[in-house]
Formats: sequence, structure tokens, C-alpha cells
Amino acid sequence: MTRWLLRMMTELSSRKTLSRLTGRFAKSSMSRWWISRFARMYNISIDEAEKRLEEYTSLNEFFTRRLKAGRRPVDSAADAMVSPVDARITGFGPVSDGLMLQVKGQDYTLDELLDGSPRTSQYRHGYFWVLYLSPTDYHRIHSPCDGEVVETEHIFGRVYPVNEFGLTSMRRVLSRNERLVTYIRHESGEAAVVKVGALNVSSIRYVEPQPITLERGQELAYFEFGSTIVLLTQDGTFQPRADLKIGDKVRMGERLGTIVKTN
Repeated sequence: MTRWLLRMMTELSSRKTLSRLTGRFAKSSMSRWWISRFARMYNISIDEAEKRLEEYTSLNEFFTRRLKAGRRPVDSAADAMVSPVDARITGFGPVSDGLMLQVKGQDYTLDELLDGSPRTSQYRHGYFWVLYLSPTDYHRIHSPCDGEVVETEHIFGRVYPVNEFGLTSMRRVLSRNERLVTYIRHESGEAAVVKVGALNVSSIRYVEPQPITLERGQELAYFEFGSTIVLLTQDGTFQPRADLKIGDKVRMGERLGTIVKTN
């Protein structure tokens, strides 16, 4: 009964209005008084931040902070596919005929996740990673590889929570929430960075100007409050690290696996 009630309350609160109100407050000067409390509450490493705490003019500016140079070294190997974010791994594995299997007990179709994009066919037997960003994490999103942006897409949707409760209790939230997708062509094929919005995320924003040619680790976008990245790799182009498991934390720039050279 309690879980059913929570699901119903989440359904009612997943409208964009709540996220807009939250975002409006977080961007206001009034919110700056919450910055130090927020940092303590979530045990955020403020020494990594680009600026001192008192220099941020709003909670949103602090939340979307950049880091000091060198705080996220990017794997330098030419064949590395790296994590685009600081995150906890909540799902990964081979895509099975267009299905991402057992992401917190639920299966997802790529057709739903990518909203029927014709590019879906390139990922039907590829590999996927689901990377959850908590409020503690650094919230800028970077390119997982060297390459060229060949397409971007904005998929409208809801703003369900993408935390443990949302992923396990709500129906396929990753493919129902609002998403921004960046398709990147690299030397062996393609990768898709799917940025999934969530409850209390006022927006997902691209950096300006939007880059076309990318270096591994280059900034792509950022979340305003916590959310999730789904990283997809094209069929036959990726070999994952063998030592990573569900629940592990990864940092932006850390190797997830190897780009496989194709003929």
C-alpha cells in the first residue's frame, strides 16, 4: 500500500511545473544562502570547485560548478572510452537485439529510449552503461571519446525521479523522462550520450557554443540537479573493463573500456 501511494504521489509530482519552480528558486539570489548547507548536507568536496563557496551567486551556479584544472584527469590512451560524468553505475551490459536488460529489474527498448530514431539500428547489439548522478556529484557532462557530433535530438517527456525508488518502482523512467541525445562519430563507429532529465531538474543545458569536433573529456552539457546518463556504443565497437560492477563509482575521464578498431 505504501509503495502504491508513493508511486501515485510521484506520478502527480512529475509535471514540469514543480521542476520549473524549483529551478526558478535555485537560480535566484535568495538561494545562495543554501549553498553552504547544501554542500555540508551532501558532503561535497568544495576544495575541488573552481571558485570559493562565497563567490557563487546562486545554488544553481554552485550546483553546475566547474572544477579546478587537473581534478579529473582523462585517460590518455587513444582507444579509451571514458565515463562522461562522475556517477554510480546502476546498469551495464550488452544490448540484446535492441533491449537493455535488467536495469534495476526492468528491460528497456532502444526504440523507446531513442524515440524511434533511425540511428537505433546501429546500437541493437552494442553495449550500454547507465550512470546515475547524485546531488553529491560533479554535474558537467563530457565527451566519452574523440569524435564529431553528427546529430543531436531533444525528446520531450516527464520528470520522474531517477534514483533507486524511481528506477525500481516506476515504469521504465529512463525512456519516459525528457532526454537530450548527442550522437558522436569516432574512428570505429558511433556512441550516443543520452542525458535523462529527472524530478527537480530545471533543465539540461548544452555548453555554448555547442562543439562539433570533440576531444575526449571535452565539455558537452550539464545537469541542473541530479540525473542519469545512458551511454550507448555501436555494435562491435566496444570492449568493457572486466573489473567494474553495479554500484561502483566512476569519475569523469575514467576508462570504461576500449574502442575496438573495425575494418
